[in-house]
Amino acid sequence: QVQVAESGGGLVQPGGSLRLSCAASGVTFSRYAMSWHRQGPGKERELVAGITSAGGSTNYADSVKGRFTISRDNAKNTVYLQMNSLKPEDTAVYYCNARHLYWSAYDYWGQGTQVTVSS
Repeated sequence: QVQVAESGGGLVQPGGSLRLSCAASGVTFSRYAMSWHRQGPGKERELVAGITSAGGSTNYADSVKGRFTISRDNAKNTVYLQMNSLKPEDTAVYYCNARHLYWSAYDYWGQGTQVTVSS
C-alpha cells in the first residue's frame, strides 16, 4: 500500500515561514521524483516546486522563486518545502506528489495540508 502524507501546515502571518514535510511509504522513495502542488480558493491546482529522484535538480513556479526551497532526504523517505516570506496569496491547500522515475503512471498524491497566510 502506497501512502503519501503531508504535515506542517497552519496559520502564519504575512512575512512568516513554514516548513512542510511529506513522508512516503510503500515505494522505493529514491526512485520517485517528488513535488509540491497547491490549490487556492477558486483556483486550479498548480505546481509549486519539484525535485528529481536523486535531488540533483529542482524547479519552482515563478511566484515562489527565491522564497520557497524544496529538498529531500531519501534516507528518511521525506521531502520538504521550506516557505519563507509568505504572502496572503500563498494561502492554499498544499499537496505532495510522488512520481516514478521511469513509470510516470505510478503517480501518488497526499491528502493535502492547509496553509493560511493572514494577519
